[in-house]
Amino acid sequence: MKILFLTTDDGTFWSHRLNLARAIKSEGTEVVIMTYPGDSCPRLEKEGFRIIPWNISRRSMQPLRELKSLLDVISAYRIERPDLVHHVALKPIVYGSIATSFCNSIPAANTITGLGPVFINSTWQMAFLRCLLVIVLKQVLKRENCRVICQNEADRALLADLQISPLEKTTVIPGFGVDIQRFVPLPEGEGVPIAMLPARLLWEKGIREFVAAAQQLRAQKAPVRMVLVGKPDPKNPGCIPMSQVESWVQSGVVEWWGHLDDMPAALGRSNIVCMPSYGEGLPKVLLEAAACGRAIVTTRVPGCSEVVRHGENGFLIPARDSGAIAAAILNLSQDQRLRARMGATGRARVVNEFSDVEISRQIIAVYRELLNCNSRRGHSLAQAPAKAGSKAKFDFKPL
Repeated sequence: MKILFLTTDDGTFWSHRLNLARAIKSEGTEVVIMTYPGDSCPRLEKEGFRIIPWNISRRSMQPLRELKSLLDVISAYRIERPDLVHHVALKPIVYGSIATSFCNSIPAANTITGLGPVFINSTWQMAFLRCLLVIVLKQVLKRENCRVICQNEADRALLADLQISPLEKTTVIPGFGVDIQRFVPLPEGEGVPIAMLPARLLWEKGIREFVAAAQQLRAQKAPVRMVLVGKPDPKNPGCIPMSQVESWVQSGVVEWWGHLDDMPAALGRSNIVCMPSYGEGLPKVLLEAAACGRAIVTTRVPGCSEVVRHGENGFLIPARDSGAIAAAILNLSQDQRLRARMGATGRARVVNEFSDVEISRQIIAVYRELLNCNSRRGHSLAQAPAKAGSKAKFDFKPL
């Protein structure tokens, strides 16, 4: 048995999908990852996963380059002949789904990690791309042996309303899970409370509003340190220029700690975690913050509102509202008992609902459904030529 993942970002695969891939590999299934060859590829290869380099850019819209990227996927699928493919994010879903139509309809799981700036932004360029994307998705997702995995109910409902994918072919699986043995509650440090925004430096993460909230708290002389943790993402059209980040830091309004590999330790340095995003699939960093027992301030938008229950493990505020961010952070910074209560509640929710073991179990159930569907359509593995090293059936043990 061979499963091939198609994704644009090896680093995100390492941070978000490693435990799922390990669970699959532990059952004797070959795991192949086709992705842009970044810094995490050597680590993935050491885990025993085979890498197929993919020269893909998330922000490119050059027709010839995109056609070459598509042809590379078609070629890889024809050569590899995977038993199932898992496409992660919109561009891999489109290109991978087109490729499967050239390769005897390989069963495909398609994870939408968030509808992104194409659906969030209201510029005419994004409106045009949105219309085009809807048309393409309707075509590529209409096959019987494909399933769409959304990370929140709002995205699932939108896909149904736009007639991209009917409800019976979609399911909601909240993210890729959290390692609850690695992300554990840590005591808060002494000194001035730290409100941390851990995310890629993108405008749609609400960083502009976070900085504005920091300016308001500074004007009030509130004893709070406002900290950004993360790095720019130049391949994303919403990337914040480093010159802007440096300007904020030099003004003394916020601190920037850069990219930190050890996220449990980074979250342990915080007292409050803030993510004022405009929209998400399901932000893993908020689940990690909750697992570490941190109270959360986030926006009442799809994805974020799946993690936080207002007043229980954090505060939900309107998007693009710096005043609401400042008020919620000030409230939590002044009440250590409230932070502790919310942190304990959040930890319990992650353990019960969002552990990586539970999420992997749900994703593997989608794989089983797809392979059973393919078998009913007369494409069972027993009827296909056996591949070296493959199993006769897809039979994971319970996780």
